Amino acid sequence: MNAGIKGLPGGDRPREKLFSRGVRELSNAELLAVILGSGTRGESSLRLADRVLSLEPSGLGEFARYQPEEFMKIPGIKEAKASSISAAIEFGRRVAAGEGGPRPLVDSPSKAAALFMNEMKDLRREELRVLMLNVKSELICCDTVSVGSLNSSISHPREVFAKAVRKGAYSVILMHNHPSGDPDPSASDLDTTRQLEAAGALLGIRVVDHIVIGDGSYVSFRERGLMLKKEA
Repeated sequence: MNAGIKGLPGGDRPREKLFSRGVRELSNAELLAVILGSGTRGESSLRLADRVLSLEPSGLGEFARYQPEEFMKIPGIKEAKASSISAAIEFGRRVAAGEGGPRPLVDSPSKAAALFMNEMKDLRREELRVLMLNVKSELICCDTVSVGSLNSSISHPREVFAKAVRKGAYSVILMHNHPSGDPDPSASDLDTTRQLEAAGALLGIRVVDHIVIGDGSYVSFRERGLMLKKEA
């Protein structure tokens, strides 16, 4: 039973407090309690939220690296609650990134890296993303096409270009992270780039760059002269 929450005065219960005082008045534990929706037998949602937050005393930012399965290691957190937490984190990231607003101009490697550095530098597994651009080099959208192990991501031209074709992208930028923190490209990174450049040429979608994200730094294939296709 969730006696802990029910025993609070109405104005101090997280949901009621959200409406009566505003969402910004809620503590981190109260916000998470609202996301969780309920506690467990004998434990309130607030107490459960406190246990989740205690995993990372260094700060909320660390939770951006968590996979849903990691939340499920906490007694009382099952698939539904883990997915709610992960979804809330991702929604907050998209709001912070301003997705749906004016399209960012991505006409340089530094601008591309800046858009995703904070998010991708802390990922524990290697992810390959495709930034889709229009003819003005504005970002249409970004798609994660593969999630690999700690040191590899598996990609196929079909997955890489499928959404770019549907979105009518003029060009794409490849981007992936190195969980080691070292952004220097590997031989397999170069091979993957060559394969995807060739596939893009057949589809009429130019691969303008491949950016590797490290721990606060990046490497651009374009800046290093590693792209087959040079800008006109």
